[in-house]
Amino acid sequence: MPSDSLHEVFALALGLPPAAITEQLTYRAVPEWDSISHMALVAALEERYRIRLATEDVLALNSVARARELLAKYQIQT
Repeated sequence: MPSDSLHEVFALALGLPPAAITEQLTYRAVPEWDSISHMALVAALEERYRIRLATEDVLALNSVARARELLAKYQIQT
């Protein structure tokens, strides 16, 4: 699998091995993705892609696939 920076951000923010990150990974599907780590993930995404997520986007961020869609909204191709 090619390197995917979005998957890398998720792995680092959630403390999961890169192999555990798939497009289908959803919020609270694993114990590591709880409300606290969700905010760490938001911060990591904002830092990595140099954006500021709107509140509604933070609330809508419920999967890796959805994160990719949200980033596209900010003209970021992942």
